[in-house]
Amino acid sequence: MRPLHIALAALVAAVWGVNFVVIELGLDHFPPLLFSALRFLVAALPAVFFVGRPKVAWDGVSPGRAKSRAWGRIVGVGLALGVAKFGLLFIGMDRGMGAGLSSLVLQVQAVFTALFAALALGERPGRTKLLGMAVALAGIGVAAVDEGASGPVLAFVLVIAAAACWGVSNVLTRKAAPPDPLNFMVWVSTVPVLPLLGLSLLFEGWDRDREALTGLDWSGAGTIVYVAWIATVFGFGAWGFLLSRYPASSVAPFTLLVPVFGMSSAALLLDESVSGLRWCAAALLVGGVALTSMAGARRAPAPEPVPA
Repeated sequence: MRPLHIALAALVAAVWGVNFVVIELGLDHFPPLLFSALRFLVAALPAVFFVGRPKVAWDGVSPGRAKSRAWGRIVGVGLALGVAKFGLLFIGMDRGMGAGLSSLVLQVQAVFTALFAALALGERPGRTKLLGMAVALAGIGVAAVDEGASGPVLAFVLVIAAAACWGVSNVLTRKAAPPDPLNFMVWVSTVPVLPLLGLSLLFEGWDRDREALTGLDWSGAGTIVYVAWIATVFGFGAWGFLLSRYPASSVAPFTLLVPVFGMSSAALLLDESVSGLRWCAAALLVGGVALTSMAGARRAPAPEPVPA
């Protein structure tokens, strides 16, 4: 990779790492489901009017069928990523999961992605990938022990569930194979807005939502702008640009910097302490995710043709 593009990949990792701190600050202003809905609303508008119609690979199908397939994949990823993954993450952090630990634990999505890809895409993990998954799960076990001694276990479980939903959305995105990742991400951002608003009204209540919106100040608006335009539009746009120019094996390892920036910024800006067990969990989890991400996957062999 060119030095400028290496710097861009590191910048995206830093933006995504600091994003966890910004989310925690934003949760002081908004209920979690409302905050997540506002994040996608601001990410989608006005960008959706400038990126053009949804773009998908044609695969030799008719235009009408391609359009139907495009919307089906956009809705699927929008529900898995926007409603399930971010909804659970924001609720988990609102219930006491720290920003630094959340940035670390969420990286177990690589293990879930490998598992779901094996089930849905027929990608059989090799020995290196299986070893990486085992190491990463050991890191999650150590983190769970640390969190069980010092923090709310339910919040920890919610973030693990968010990582699993992220794995589902990764597999759905791979099946969609969008030729324009920024276009795809902007349209995906339109899907979660109404479901998240509905869930917020149902579980968080109209009074709490109205109080948050009427009391909006510059700091609250700033958190929305960061998570929507900087972490989502810029982050995913730049990431898609890098993936369009370099192999995924060259770009993906930079995500291992996300928990480094997340834990460091949380310690500096939020005074979050990092215990010895947490450093051990970080080493195991990052090492396991590295093995899982960089190891190749083998496609399941096609069935042999039946003799005539």
